[in-house]
Amino acid sequence: MSFFITLVEMTDANRRDLEAIPKINSMIHHGLSLAEYKAFLHDLYHIVWHFCPVMAAAAARCSDQFRDVRYALYERIEEEKGHDAWVLEDIQAMGDDPASAANLPSAPVQAMIAFNYYSAERVHPCSVLGMLYMLEVVSSVYGGRVSDSIARAIDRDVNAGGFKFLSSHASMDVDHMAKLNRLVKMIADPAAQAAIVNSTRVNFYQFGRMFGEGGFLADLGEAGLRSIPPRQRGTAVR
Repeated sequence: MSFFITLVEMTDANRRDLEAIPKINSMIHHGLSLAEYKAFLHDLYHIVWHFCPVMAAAAARCSDQFRDVRYALYERIEEEKGHDAWVLEDIQAMGDDPASAANLPSAPVQAMIAFNYYSAERVHPCSVLGMLYMLEVVSSVYGGRVSDSIARAIDRDVNAGGFKFLSSHASMDVDHMAKLNRLVKMIADPAAQAAIVNSTRVNFYQFGRMFGEGGFLADLGEAGLRSIPPRQRGTAVR
């Protein structure tokens, strides 16, 4: 049995746990309010912004034993760069100032981002494939349904603007998943495999936490530290 099948089997319960979270289940079937969707896009922006830097950090630490992973990450970075701008377009289309995206994301998203840097740099560079797998599963399985449900909930045509990122990745990540399948099948090192499985589980867990206590819904309308400009709070600015 290939490691990709093993990865699916060992983490599918974590994926199914997402659907058991009330707000995620409601979002899939009934969408979000406009205010909730704006808050979700804010958190999503930070996940997408750090996507390429996390992959770059992992690629820089891949030894020649994992050169195929390194080159696959280089290719993926080329494909994904600039997609954070799509989220900013969606934020603007929904009536918010794109500059507001610079504010801190929710605590679960900060933890998810920090974990992925830590895991890539201190545990095993192949752990980044767990992040990729989780995000691609969420996008390909739920992205299209979620964008349609939100559009209906806020009485907006899904093609009228505001859903570029979700709609595009719903189909795009089907192809990405096929590529990831082929890549993961080639990884036989036990330490790399364990790191990928753990990373997948942690990313599913932290993504789910976005929709619970302390997630993006908790701070609707609030100010405070999350309004501190990035240059004043040490966030990397490109």
